[in-house]
Amino acid sequence: MKPAPFAYHDPRTLDEAVGLLASHDNAKLIAGGQSLVPMLNMRFVVADHVVDLNRVAGLSFVRQNGDTLQIGAMTRQRALERDPLVARCAPIVREVLPHVGHWQTRSRGTIGGSLCHLDPAAELPGIVALYQGTLHVVGTNGERDVPAAEWSLGYMTPALAPDEVLTAVSLPLWREPHGHAFVELARRHGDFAVVGAGCLLAVADRTIRRAAIVLIGVATAPVRLAAAEAALIGQPATPQSFKAAAEHAHAVDCLADAQVSAAYRKRLAAVLVERALAQAATRANGALDATH
Repeated sequence: MKPAPFAYHDPRTLDEAVGLLASHDNAKLIAGGQSLVPMLNMRFVVADHVVDLNRVAGLSFVRQNGDTLQIGAMTRQRALERDPLVARCAPIVREVLPHVGHWQTRSRGTIGGSLCHLDPAAELPGIVALYQGTLHVVGTNGERDVPAAEWSLGYMTPALAPDEVLTAVSLPLWREPHGHAFVELARRHGDFAVVGAGCLLAVADRTIRRAAIVLIGVATAPVRLAAAEAALIGQPATPQSFKAAAEHAHAVDCLADAQVSAAYRKRLAAVLVERALAQAATRANGALDATH
C-alpha cells in the first residue's frame, strides 16, 4: 500500500520544527521512521503534514551530567548499543537493545521515536520507567519536563501537545554497586515482546538495599512493580525472596489479545521477574566484589 498524500517539511532548527507543528493541523513528526512509515503505508495513520527531524541540529547526543545520563531524542538505537558511556553508566540499556527489532531497524530507529510511538511492548519506554527518568519536551510555550510515570496518557499516546517535540531523556544513575537484568519472551527474535521484565538490584552483606522492577507488554504502558520492590528491601538475596517478590506480578491488570490471555501474561510476568532478579543479584555480587 501507499500512504495518503501529505506535505513534507524538512526543518533545520528546533524552533522551525515547533513552528511547523504549531501552524499545521494533523502534522506528524518523523525521526527514524521505523514505526511511522509502515503505519502511513498501511494507512493506520493518515497525516496531512510530515515534519522530518533528521536535519535538526542538537538532538543526537549521549553525555553524563553529574549523576544523570542524558540522551538526545534523535540518538540512533544502534549508536546507544555501541556507546561506551552507556555501557559503563547504564549497562541495562545496552543489554535491552538487541531485543529492539533487528540491527537494520536499530540503525535508523531513535530512542525518541520509540518513546513517542509508545508501543505497549516497547523495551526503551520500560527502561526509562525503570530509572524513573525524565523526558524533556519543547513547544511554543517553552520547555517542560515530564516524569516517566506521567508520560503515557493511554494506548500509544504520549504526553505531548500537538506543537511539542521530545528533545531528550534523562536517567538518574545508581551510584551504589548493583546488578541489572532484562529478560523477555517473544515468539521470534525481533518480534514484539509478549512480556518483558527488567530490574536493578543493589545488594550489600547479602541483603537487598534497593530494587527497581518494570514490566513491559502487560499493559498500555510500562508497569513498575512498586509492591515487589518494597517487599524486597531488607530481605536476603535468595531464590525464596525473588519468588515471593515475583508473585506481585499476579496483581497486575494484564492485557489480553487474540494470541495471549491475561492469565498467561500474569504467569509469564511472574516467571520473568523471578529470573531477572536472580540474574541481577548475581551481577550485584560481582559489582560488589569489584569494589573491594
